[in-house]
Amino acid sequence: MKIVKEVPVQADDPLKSPWRRRTVALASLLVLATGAAACQSGSPTEEGNKGTPKAQGMVSQLNMGDFGGGNAPQRNFNPFSPTRLVTDFTFEPLFVVNAYDCTVTPWLGTSYTWENPAKLVVKTRSGVTWSDGKPFSAKDVAFTYNLLKTAPALDTNGLWSKLTSVTAEGADQVTFAFKEASVPTFTQVSDVRMVPEHIWSAVTDVAKFTNNEAVGTGPYTVKSQNTQQLVLERNPKYWQADKIKVQRMMFKKATGGAEVDKLRLSRGEYDWNAMFVPDIEKTYVAKDPEHNHYWFPPGASISLFMNLTKAPFNDVEFRRAMTFAIDRDEIKNKAQFGYVETASQTGLVMPGQKAWLAPGIANDGKVPYDAAQAKKVLADAGYKTGPDGKLLGKDGKPLPDFSYKVPNGWVDWIQAAQVIQKNLADLGITVDVQTPSAEVHDKDRGIGNFDMFFGVHGGGCNIYQAFQHPLGSSQTAPIGKVAPTNFIRWKDAKTDALLEELAKAPDEAAQKTVVHQLEQIMVDQVPVVPLWYGAQWFEYRSEKAIGWPNAKDPYAGPGNQLIIMTKLRPNPDYRGK
Repeated sequence: MKIVKEVPVQADDPLKSPWRRRTVALASLLVLATGAAACQSGSPTEEGNKGTPKAQGMVSQLNMGDFGGGNAPQRNFNPFSPTRLVTDFTFEPLFVVNAYDCTVTPWLGTSYTWENPAKLVVKTRSGVTWSDGKPFSAKDVAFTYNLLKTAPALDTNGLWSKLTSVTAEGADQVTFAFKEASVPTFTQVSDVRMVPEHIWSAVTDVAKFTNNEAVGTGPYTVKSQNTQQLVLERNPKYWQADKIKVQRMMFKKATGGAEVDKLRLSRGEYDWNAMFVPDIEKTYVAKDPEHNHYWFPPGASISLFMNLTKAPFNDVEFRRAMTFAIDRDEIKNKAQFGYVETASQTGLVMPGQKAWLAPGIANDGKVPYDAAQAKKVLADAGYKTGPDGKLLGKDGKPLPDFSYKVPNGWVDWIQAAQVIQKNLADLGITVDVQTPSAEVHDKDRGIGNFDMFFGVHGGGCNIYQAFQHPLGSSQTAPIGKVAPTNFIRWKDAKTDALLEELAKAPDEAAQKTVVHQLEQIMVDQVPVVPLWYGAQWFEYRSEKAIGWPNAKDPYAGPGNQLIIMTKLRPNPDYRGK
């Protein structure tokens, strides 16, 4: 019996998932089961400013930020390579998962069906051609996924640890067979960019292939590239070319460091970028209030992670006291410049995911700062305060000093840790904020050599991963061994059973039932303490182009380049070339 049947829709008709808001990055989506040129060196600046595109109702050129490849970028348009240059405008996926609200827009795929929890059938779009004019078909799709099987290092989503086969059936249908129930894997399936079989079938070493011609189905082809700039040109053969109103995109290498890049941003040299800018209203918006804009939607939860193999962190009442003890608003305003929102204890991103909030959880699951309540919880649990003001453990002995590890140079996180240090000192708990190198920090985190640190979880559209990564016992390891993602060493039979049930849940109602119970574990057992939502940086100028996503019109996340490019259009008031 089929779990869900998708009806083919147009590319701009989103298939809604139950999630309403993106929570990190990079990504999370289980509920989808319910929905269905060769390069030349040189500068194009003069040619790009002749004004012809404007006369045709086009934006002549948008100036972008860096294009990857390090300080001396080499030509590489292999979309699977870790050293690739910008490829997201040239190669396309089957479906675009909206990073803001987790809706799904059909792209090279028009519909999908979970025939059972281990079998996914996708219908592919007809009438699409590669940029060299050759037709795109389901055979290209099956070829792309099977190509990743031959190069495991490039299968960054680990699809072939779950897949048994990917086969094309006719010109417009692809079947994915999995080893076991894999409904949550839809986001990883959707994340893969398609490549043409007629070119890539001759490649002998996929990992080393630099794909110089960059033949894709996307809205842009590569016009030119050198060590300082990359130019993408509108693809006139694009299957929805009528929606692409930007003729050219110019990416420039960010030489001179972060401060120089911020100066360029403030001077209006970038039409689209993504960077952290202190006091952005003064340093960016005020320079041109009419055209300089930003939007920092919430990403992943940044949380207090405690080593649950140690006392007192292994005591649920101590952890519950921590939910009241930390002044999240001070962290938000002092360490995060007011750019972020405080986080819900449920693990959800609120208010966007309120439809998934368990009944009975008050205040969207957000816990207010209340030092007096924290002290009461500790006292009721048997923690007393010594004559010197130090908190005593349940055994009557003073608690030891605890380390709080933050990567060196992560200034905002260090400031946040100092707020926590001050808050816990008010309870008689001494915290030593330590700033090892990122490499040492990550190594200690993995093997369990820590007391407390900031953990990142959720942030995408895969609800299964949002809970399984930090809480699944399969993701942890004994102290001294490297844990994949469950660094806190949370082991709970009920959590594992719920995660297993969630992986198989066929519809929204069933999924919500399970998610509500996982939220309750977060609230009642407090395995982690969410503090704030990490921001997704996004700055844009409306001088040349309008139609950007923003807080009033959050039609896509800042990273959804393909969706954004179909929405941008010329600013009718622009008087430039």
